[in-house]
Amino acid sequence: MPPTLRKRKAPETAPAPPPPKKAAPKKVAPKKPAASAEAEAAEAAAAAVAASAAEEAPPKTAAAPKKESGGKKLGSALTKTAAVSKQVAVGDVVNLDDFGGEVETNEGEKTTLKKLLDESKSGVVLFTYPKASTPGCTKQVCFFRDAYTPLTADGLAIYGLSADSPKANTTFQTKQKLQYPLLCDPDYTLIRAIGLQKSPKGTQRGVFVIDKEGKVLVAEPGSPQGTVDRVKALVEELKKE
Repeated sequence: MPPTLRKRKAPETAPAPPPPKKAAPKKVAPKKPAASAEAEAAEAAAAAVAASAAEEAPPKTAAAPKKESGGKKLGSALTKTAAVSKQVAVGDVVNLDDFGGEVETNEGEKTTLKKLLDESKSGVVLFTYPKASTPGCTKQVCFFRDAYTPLTADGLAIYGLSADSPKANTTFQTKQKLQYPLLCDPDYTLIRAIGLQKSPKGTQRGVFVIDKEGKVLVAEPGSPQGTVDRVKALVEELKKE
């Protein structure tokens, strides 16, 4: 019998080795575009020019210390002092053309000190009071009311003066039966001119007397009784001259 041929088994194929791990690609910084490099160069050149200009520029003056408010206060104080130094005093002769500005009577008539003097026989008495219809001011206007005849015998004209409105002063005049006008000076132009304005606002009680030639005879603060007593004393002094 012929020999039987046996088929050989094909050798098993060895498993393929795992693929080698790929190394992570290295990050390479992108090259700056030429335009960016040119911009940096331009900036550097500009900085150099600025530095050179700063060196050549004159040194800045040192800023003044922050005491501006104090300086302003000082300036205000000096201005106030100057104003006080120009304040009218007894014996001064004032320029009546622009003295005291325009005021109004309690009846609403516009007037000035110059006009009041022109209408008087020998001069004008202005007594100031802080506020109409208050106790002290009521006493004051009544003192002048009661002494009106002897005070005006030699030609002095009497006026009350305050910053009240015409309405308030008219009510005051009517209620107290005053025979003289009350002047209204809400802007303090005349009150300030005769030196009887409070700072920064308000009226100081006092009295001011001026003759027909513009000579100041009395200019002083005072009490309700003191203001009328001062005018009485002036009237007696004028009689002796």
